[in-house]
Amino acid sequence: MRTLVDLPVSLSRESSTPLSAQLTDWLRHAMLAGTLAPGERLPSSRGLAAQLVVSRTVVTEAYQQLYAEGWLEGRHGSGTFVAPSDTPRRETPRAAWHPDGTSPGAWRPDENADRRPATPGDLIDLTPGTPWVRDYDRAAWKRAWRSAGDLPLRGTSDPYGLPRLRELLADHLRRARAVPVGPENVLVTRGTGNGLDLCALALLGGGGRAGVEDPGYHVARTVFAARGARVVPCPVDEDGVIVDGLPEDLRVLYTTPAHQYPLGGRLPIPRRERLLAWARRTGATIVEDDYDGEFRYDVAPLPALYGLDPSRVVLLGTLSKTLGPDVGVGWLVGAPDLLARIAALRESVSDRTSGPVQQAVATLLERGDLDRHLRRMRLEYARRRAQIVETLGPVCRLRGDTAGLHVLAELPPDTVQGVVARARERGVLLDSAQRHHHSRERLHGLVIGYGSASLADVRRGCQILADLIAGPPAEG
Repeated sequence: MRTLVDLPVSLSRESSTPLSAQLTDWLRHAMLAGTLAPGERLPSSRGLAAQLVVSRTVVTEAYQQLYAEGWLEGRHGSGTFVAPSDTPRRETPRAAWHPDGTSPGAWRPDENADRRPATPGDLIDLTPGTPWVRDYDRAAWKRAWRSAGDLPLRGTSDPYGLPRLRELLADHLRRARAVPVGPENVLVTRGTGNGLDLCALALLGGGGRAGVEDPGYHVARTVFAARGARVVPCPVDEDGVIVDGLPEDLRVLYTTPAHQYPLGGRLPIPRRERLLAWARRTGATIVEDDYDGEFRYDVAPLPALYGLDPSRVVLLGTLSKTLGPDVGVGWLVGAPDLLARIAALRESVSDRTSGPVQQAVATLLERGDLDRHLRRMRLEYARRRAQIVETLGPVCRLRGDTAGLHVLAELPPDTVQGVVARARERGVLLDSAQRHHHSRERLHGLVIGYGSASLADVRRGCQILADLIAGPPAEG
């Protein structure tokens, strides 16, 4: 069977376009032109890397991009093949291609390719809040839903959640986050917003004062205000919420200590201990949002606030960053007496989490599919994070790059909106820190999410952003 070994692949190391993007476009064009026909086998990543004298990562990144677009398919134990011509495909060229004759020729970068006005389909989304949902184990997902479909519908809904899922989530939290809990400490929610609403119902009441980090998660402000609470902005610095000076009359303090949103700080142990001492002294309840705590890079995990003092902390978690927002399953961890109060309130307002969805998630946990997905995505996100650090680190200060799915790129205040606008013109969507402030903006920059964009798009988007931040070269 003919392989790519005989094809005249040529990559330019002088081009500003990364080698993996060049190879991706070369292969895509070869398949469009028919030089590589459906069903033909490609070399192994190791073999092609040796032929081209590049790192294996260059080839694997190109193959992964073409897998995602539908150009390639894998056959168990056989290798990588050109997909059949009727396979749905999404062509996303990374730069202009200049063929020589009837077959692909040498790469010639188009220096103006990234300066053309972008169409909606070309946009690279580097805004925060969305995970990668295009690379999951479809067989495991289908198996989980078949398992849920085999069970009869229930006439009533347990306000705590399915007992089987609560047991599995307790085990997951012990393993993944070192939080010592049993099923009696777990209530299944529909996600973070639902968990916040239940906390507001149980802990605040009309007129209660709720502290929210500033800058911080705007949904927390909205949910607490909608339940009649008086929202109090609580300043944060590069490490997280500032404990000294916290008001003494707060009933609730919402915080994101594992990876502060949006600045990215990790609350140090001494400050965690001072925060818990403040809660014990004032009688406040800390609502700890562990929204993306599963994703860490080059750092050891810090203990959850809940694990340090379960009597003063409610821990919220969600699968929205792990599997996707559409799953609609999260958890609320707290003392059994508080959970009993929340469960009773939940029944009174007919709030529930879908039973079939809970069954499906339980199957994913029980079979180890969720753990495998987490391990795979940790590696994938780590590569994207490394690309951001490599490209943007030399041109601006980055915060929060040790965990989660976003970083903060600090910029001078008078440049932020201009960079956002010019990036949009060149096809890159960005979010500014201004939107996340409740009061006066104190830290200025861009909140860059790398969950929803492919590695190739993260690389290209960050290079465009780096060029904009650096500005035009000096004349002379």
